[in-house]
Amino acid sequence: MLELLPPPPTDPLWDLTYEFGTDERPERLNLVLGVYRDQTGTTPVMTAVREAEIRLAERSDSKEYRGLSGNAAFNRSLLELVLGPSGPADRAAAVQTVAGSGALRLLADLICRTRPGTTVWISDPAYVNHRPILEAAGLRVRTYGWRDAEGGFDTSGVLGELRNAQRDDVVLLQGCCHNPTGVDPLLDDWEALAESAVRGGWVPFVDLAYHGLGDGLEADLLATRMLAARVPEMLIAVSCSKNFGLYSDRVGCAIVIGASGQAVRHAETTLQNAARTLYSMPPEHGAAVVTTILQDEGLRAAWRAELEVMRGRIMDNRADLIAHLSTLGCAEQARSLARQKGMFSMLPLSSHQMLRLRRQYAVYGTTSGRINIAGIPAHRIPDLARGIAGVLDGPDTADRLRTLPRQQTGPAAAVLP
Repeated sequence: MLELLPPPPTDPLWDLTYEFGTDERPERLNLVLGVYRDQTGTTPVMTAVREAEIRLAERSDSKEYRGLSGNAAFNRSLLELVLGPSGPADRAAAVQTVAGSGALRLLADLICRTRPGTTVWISDPAYVNHRPILEAAGLRVRTYGWRDAEGGFDTSGVLGELRNAQRDDVVLLQGCCHNPTGVDPLLDDWEALAESAVRGGWVPFVDLAYHGLGDGLEADLLATRMLAARVPEMLIAVSCSKNFGLYSDRVGCAIVIGASGQAVRHAETTLQNAARTLYSMPPEHGAAVVTTILQDEGLRAAWRAELEVMRGRIMDNRADLIAHLSTLGCAEQARSLARQKGMFSMLPLSSHQMLRLRRQYAVYGTTSGRINIAGIPAHRIPDLARGIAGVLDGPDTADRLRTLPRQQTGPAAAVLP
């Protein structure tokens, strides 16, 4: 049987990670993986997480199955965190998943079981796993643009393209800190998107993976909460990887909001059935950690304080890189980065320039230009700025950097997670 398998494509993310691991240059810099790193280059265990784990170890007396929906207390805690105390809890349900990617897949299966062949709209560029997950579930995928010619959010363009969405189509939106661009809509833009959804009859599908790392936890959740209050139906995929630092524990949640309690109960059972065929039930440890933190006032305050420190370091890194690029005469690049927020930044560089950045300066980013701002040690930012300046050669560089973002996307310039 295995002899019949054609040669499969390899994962470009892990190809770059492997290449970085074999690079013997001591100055090499890995900005590929989407993880937070401190000044030492380590992805730390958050203090609140460590304390929660100690408490769990002290009181642990069973490893019994939790059930198809996972940890019920975790699901309640995530619903309250995401939707807020005044959110539509009476017509919402949550199911614990295997991280954010698992939530995306379960919700994609829900869409397909409800209406096979549904069209889901995703941004261009998008998180690299959006299209494969949706298509693997049997859904059709269309794209809408995201940035304008100046690198900001393209309000009129996005709203114009989504006027082509049919009633009951699904539109996937990243709730904050857009991956890979770092460019988010303003609150007025979100209001316009909510109006478009209500008027056009399309269903918002929010991917919420970086809340707390953009403008702050509450500010990053505003758009999701506003949509939940305005639309009759909504899907939300939540990840705890980034803001709790639980990358390898694979903690996430799928949230459904419906027009009635009965519809939501049916959706919850459908999600449970989909989980049963994929992995039966999600792992307990990470969910128990998050629940312990969110249900304890002291741990919750400590977690939020540490999350603010992480957010501040990301902001400082971006500001420092902008300042160094400006000093080096890279004004166009500095202006582009100034429009971005969150863990990632999209360098206005071609795939060839990103290759040169890796080969000549030992700086590893994706071919599309995405780098992990949250993973740069502060003392290496001048090196990064000099590398970026070093690959900007030729008289037509400025003109090429002004090329519309959508002209640099697609399979040949895949964006990585």
